[in-house]
Amino acid sequence: MVLYRSLLGNRRSSNNCPVAATFFVNHEYTDYTLVNELYNAGHEIALHSITHQVPTDYWRDADYATMMREIGDQRSQIAHFANIPINTVHGVRLPFLQMSGNASFQMMASAGLTYDISWPTNALREPGLWPYTLNFRSTQDCVIPPCPTASIPGPWVIPMITWTDLQGLPCSMVDNCFHHPHGADQEGWFQFIMRNFQRHYNGNRAPFGFYVHEWFVRINPGLRFALERFLDFLSNLDDAFMVNAKEVANWVQNPVSVNNYRQRPCRSHVRAPCSATFCGPLRAPADNKNYYMQVCSRCPRVYPWINNPLGL
Repeated sequence: MVLYRSLLGNRRSSNNCPVAATFFVNHEYTDYTLVNELYNAGHEIALHSITHQVPTDYWRDADYATMMREIGDQRSQIAHFANIPINTVHGVRLPFLQMSGNASFQMMASAGLTYDISWPTNALREPGLWPYTLNFRSTQDCVIPPCPTASIPGPWVIPMITWTDLQGLPCSMVDNCFHHPHGADQEGWFQFIMRNFQRHYNGNRAPFGFYVHEWFVRINPGLRFALERFLDFLSNLDDAFMVNAKEVANWVQNPVSVNNYRQRPCRSHVRAPCSATFCGPLRAPADNKNYYMQVCSRCPRVYPWINNPLGL
């Protein structure tokens, strides 16, 4: 949260609208008062499963019912404990980017979720693959199988267009890039980011994703300063904007010119109150562990988990 506040707080794009990020949240150990803070700061909250458990085979083999317990139910869970409107939770990122065939998208269609942003593409980088629906069966390359094979009307795919590391290898997230600049090399990190950004900006303008875990930025001070410099650079471009994933999907569904986009009113939301409550110890029925949690609601009776997402 220290990084998020310092990096994103009070930052605006060139249209004078606040920048926005999407945070993919899993349940275990989450402080929901901080989720509430991110929402109230104008960021998007999205789903990353209740358990985030290993091994990855669990996700690879997950059926529709498992996906509904893990992610469909998480929508009401995160809305309840962070006290944010459930109709502002639209997106999914699967744990470990492990696809589960048709199951997760069938779950999304049933649960009313808008987009998935778990599916990397290595083959469709130049030109970049734009977001698309599964109204027709996808032809995107399958990096982490099994990928969906059916037509599943409703959900959108926002492809994770991979970056290219210093040796030309693809990486779906910044912290997955094996050959990257030295941790303290601010100029090296900035040029690394810019090379990947310019492939989009000077190409077909497919959305450029900066996907990263916070810990990686924290342990690489050069990346921390390069990222801030990159965001300063973006703020001075008249035709590039830092937005959340739902805004990307919205624009693709209803594209407008740069001039029209710049004249739009900034996104707005109703602030969600939070009366912080510290809860615990709470027994987890699955493994008899005790948990503590901070929420914006009343304390649950037991630790919330799959099959009992509200801890009733």
